[in-house]
Amino acid sequence: MPSVDIDTQQVKFEVVNDTTGFIIPVIIPVDQIPEWEAAYDPASSTSPSAANSRIIARAVLDALKAVTETPDVP
Repeated sequence: MPSVDIDTQQVKFEVVNDTTGFIIPVIIPVDQIPEWEAAYDPASSTSPSAANSRIIARAVLDALKAVTETPDVP
C-alpha cells in the first residue's frame, strides 16, 4: 500500500489568492510514485480507493490537528 509523509515543520498559516488557511506539504516518496500512479485512474470516479484516499486524508488531517492545537495558531 502506498504511503505519504507530511513535513510538519513546514506547515504554514497564510493568505493565498484571498484565501486564509494552512499550507500542508504532502511528501510522496520517490519510491512510492509508481504505486500511487497505479492506484489512480482519473477516468474513474471511484479512484483512488477509499483505503488509499484515507492514507492521504489522515496524514493531512493529523498535521492540521497538530498545528491547530499549538497555542500560538490563529
